[in-house]
Amino acid sequence: MADPPFSKPRTASELPPSGDPLADPLRLLKLTGVLYCHAELTAPWGLDLPGIADCMAIHIVNSGKAYLDIAGQPTLEVEQGGLVMVPHGTPHQLRSAPQARATLLTDIPVQLVTDRYERMNFGGGGAPTSVSYCGVRYDRLGARRLLQVLPLVIHMDASDASGGWLGDTARFIAREADAMRPGGEAIITRLADIVVVQAIRAWLESNDTDHGWLAALRDRQIGRALVAIHQHPSRDWTVSMLAREVGMSRSALSARFRELVGEPVKQYITEWRMQLAREELMGSRRTLLEIAETHGYQSEAAFSRAFKRVFGISPGQARGPG
Repeated sequence: MADPPFSKPRTASELPPSGDPLADPLRLLKLTGVLYCHAELTAPWGLDLPGIADCMAIHIVNSGKAYLDIAGQPTLEVEQGGLVMVPHGTPHQLRSAPQARATLLTDIPVQLVTDRYERMNFGGGGAPTSVSYCGVRYDRLGARRLLQVLPLVIHMDASDASGGWLGDTARFIAREADAMRPGGEAIITRLADIVVVQAIRAWLESNDTDHGWLAALRDRQIGRALVAIHQHPSRDWTVSMLAREVGMSRSALSARFRELVGEPVKQYITEWRMQLAREELMGSRRTLLEIAETHGYQSEAAFSRAFKRVFGISPGQARGPG
């Protein structure tokens, strides 16, 4: 059951001890619309993949080797068992060798198994490479902060996927896509969720930034403050109350939070509430007042003003007709 508006906050010791400040931003990615392709490729081969707005591209090299190129970035070699994720929908090329000619993806014939699953056989007949591809759409506004810190490409080699989970997941996706039994698309979407989260986690663990939102997530006290906000957004948080939750003075929390997150505590709380409210507006038929109260507002008018400040449109426009 959700916390009632303006409920009394618990002390720091009563907050979940294993709270993950990244969990909720990852959830707000809202991955949807998985397109899966299994490609059997023989050298020389090259795939020119166009940019797709608000879409992540995930390539898993099941066997062989591939080279990935993105404009302005060094060529990336992907060994067997490795993964590359292009999180921003940037145009890129995947090749059998750095100088191999790349053919526009839309010019390559594919076998349409279903409207979400394709098979491809392509190349010059030489050394084989097997690649699994997933394209997933995401909610750009919902995960704005997370997306802002992600690089143009995330690479996991086989050693990053210890225990063989990556290859096992790719094979599981392939089996589900091939059979397309009832519920198959939902299963593939959930598996794609796992791959995306693990890839982002692997990148976060290798990125030791000491400033910005990522540093805020890792900070012992500011990260805990973010968990409190994420898990209990409807509470009538003041800076003093949040400072008590994490064992800091009001002034120290304000300064450290602004330094790392890049904005004041109250602004972050408002934006987080509005992100959650927007998600609910798009998937619920509850009244605006009910949604407003759930997210810490006592009146529809106050909620609507805050929503418009954050998104530039009214809650009714975000919900759309119907």
